[in-house]
Amino acid sequence: METGTPEFARKPKPGLLHALPAPGQAGRGTQAPGEGFALTIAARECAKLKFEHEHDRHDVTLGVALVAAKRASLIGRGPQLGDVQAALNLFGMRDVALVDDRLSQPFRGLAHSYVLQRRLVDAVDGDELVATPAHALQ
Repeated sequence: METGTPEFARKPKPGLLHALPAPGQAGRGTQAPGEGFALTIAARECAKLKFEHEHDRHDVTLGVALVAAKRASLIGRGPQLGDVQAALNLFGMRDVALVDDRLSQPFRGLAHSYVLQRRLVDAVDGDELVATPAHALQ
């Protein structure tokens, strides 16, 4: 879509002239459209889980949403239910009766630290995440 002619003496907007390069360094993440929707889906799915300590729910929900958003961005689309289910499968939480200390340990303090969030997402292998078998998402 072309933009109109800029007003006299006004510089053109740099973002409209060319695409910005995608960041590729660790800790930078990958962007996908509507990544925030992963948090909504993760909250719905994590509401179905029982936690040994209820205060772990927020950290786990955020961690699952971040990994689901990573999966969606690697595929090149917005997050869907299958992305959240793949993240739950990756952490072994999809078919458990109770999320105990052992399962919630990697998520401790995640909701309050951007550094921990990036560390968790960067630790997840993108190839393994994308190559989730189809039967695991049903």
